[in-house]
Amino acid sequence: MGQAAKVTGAWRAWVLQLFKTLHRTRQQVFKNDTRALEAARIKINEEFKSNKSETSPKKIEELIKIGSDVELLLRTSVIQGIHTDHNTLKLVPRKELLVENVPYCDAPTQKQ
Repeated sequence: MGQAAKVTGAWRAWVLQLFKTLHRTRQQVFKNDTRALEAARIKINEEFKSNKSETSPKKIEELIKIGSDVELLLRTSVIQGIHTDHNTLKLVPRKELLVENVPYCDAPTQKQ
């Protein structure tokens, strides 16, 4: 097996892993929201399909970085909201988003 084939196989494995990770994250983040689940599924599939024939290792690395950043953003920043009436949303944060807050301080100390 040539060096080019090994590199291509490695990229393929990374891309496939990212694809699966994005879909798992989509299922967690948009749980019980069929419209958002479907829209995210379509968008992920479209993005991967549109770049399927990319062969430049630099471009592939760049696309993997973008996909990884998107996955991190979805996992750490998206909170579901449920309409409870015409003017109110009930936020449904996932457990992993609930972290300890640092107490707010009105008078921060000055560094010497």
